Amino acid sequence: MALGLEDKKAIVAEVSEVAQSALSAVIADYRGLTVDQMTSLRKQAREGGVYLKVVRNTLARRAVEGTEYECLKEALIGPTVLAFSQEDPGAAARLLQDFAKENKELEVKALSIGGQLLGAEQIDVLAKMPTLDQARAMLMSVMIAPVTKLTRTLNEFPARITRVMAAVADQKKAA
Repeated sequence: MALGLEDKKAIVAEVSEVAQSALSAVIADYRGLTVDQMTSLRKQAREGGVYLKVVRNTLARRAVEGTEYECLKEALIGPTVLAFSQEDPGAAARLLQDFAKENKELEVKALSIGGQLLGAEQIDVLAKMPTLDQARAMLMSVMIAPVTKLTRTLNEFPARITRVMAAVADQKKAA
């Protein structure tokens, strides 16, 4: 079905708005996927906080213009699905990487984070980024480690004295 000018403008505006607030973007070639597979991918994207949209390349180029994802323009060739991470920088990469393991037809073309274009082979770097909760947990463990170490060290002195006293008491009983 042909899109009218107003429909095209609405799509460009929607994708551009999402791109401006996104943390990372991944584009993939979905050629060969069935409707059921695409529906499953869309469902997983909704659940994971990922904006997923199949857009014509000309409209996608216009939508990313003026955003930090403008570097993706050259990779917009052939059938393309755009995935923007909204809450977690690695969410879109994890989604498409996991989906591509089950469905060999899905091929990641490129990804971008912070205005930098990365090749499809670097999807592991983005997919392995910790989520916000994981990053907070790691930060808290680093912050609490010195306090824990100090507490253990301070507790060791009375424990050592107690062991020495017990050893002396055992010696006197034996003598």
